[in-house]
Amino acid sequence: MDMATGNHSTVTEFILAGLSEQPELQLPLFFLFLGIYVLTLLGNLGMVMLIGLSSNLHTPMYYLLSSLSMIDLCHSTVINPKMLVNFVTEKNIISYPGCMTQLYFFLIFAIAECYMLAAMAYDRYVAICSPLLYHIIMSSQTCLSLILGVYIIGVVCASAHTGCMIMVQFCKFDVINHYFCDLLPLLKLSCSSTYVNEVLILFFGTVNIFVPIVIIISSYIFIIASILRIRSTESRAKAFSTCSSHISAVALFFGSLAFMYLQPSSVSSMDQGKVSSVFYTTVVPMLNPLIYSLRNKDVNVAIKKMLDRKTFL
Repeated sequence: MDMATGNHSTVTEFILAGLSEQPELQLPLFFLFLGIYVLTLLGNLGMVMLIGLSSNLHTPMYYLLSSLSMIDLCHSTVINPKMLVNFVTEKNIISYPGCMTQLYFFLIFAIAECYMLAAMAYDRYVAICSPLLYHIIMSSQTCLSLILGVYIIGVVCASAHTGCMIMVQFCKFDVINHYFCDLLPLLKLSCSSTYVNEVLILFFGTVNIFVPIVIIISSYIFIIASILRIRSTESRAKAFSTCSSHISAVALFFGSLAFMYLQPSSVSSMDQGKVSSVFYTTVVPMLNPLIYSLRNKDVNVAIKKMLDRKTFL
């Protein structure tokens, strides 16, 4: 390799291998993921608009839910359109700047989602364990600070990862064994040392998965203790059902993330990684509006009001 190029890569574009290389699967997969992406857009955009237009949903819990929907919407849009192109083209080429941009925004929204789920768990903890102080503790200023904090952490971590990735040199191997530009598949193509990058992935990966999980688990321990003190069986069952939907979404998102990022590079298979990536980049953003809203009485009332208003117009 010509060392005169310094730290800059000699590769100007990459080829994304995609989700499957079997020709007969390309079209069915295209329609499946197109359907998932359309549902994700409609579900999350619908949720943001509903919360924005319904005055009864102007509370911290729903502002956080609206922010989660925006993150899911952006997260999905960074990944899915390029993935859909992959199913219908012979060679899915992505330029080097395009690849680094996709990596940067994917990391911002994936990391922001981890902390937004933690912020939502904390909000539920305050609501169930300190209901009388809820509006003092979760003031609009606190809510805004939590949302801003979530994005700041995402931007700082994504900038560190992408900055270090730009320092990595890529030579002749330009086929990324994945359907988008992710950290681990990119590092596999490197022809320079990736030690710093791997340390960074392990450090940030551990912090960004375990800190939110500790917050979520701690919140739920207190929540469950409070629920168990509720005398009414009906109220207890209702509280448990809302917790179970949040826990299932958290388990799916963090489980697939941990599977992808907390394994030594020698152990992890990229093809297994692709399957776990589909969960947190495609399936979870589609399911979140359903999980957090359809079983929610306030949201159902707001939808009914909105539909009634449309009928009268």
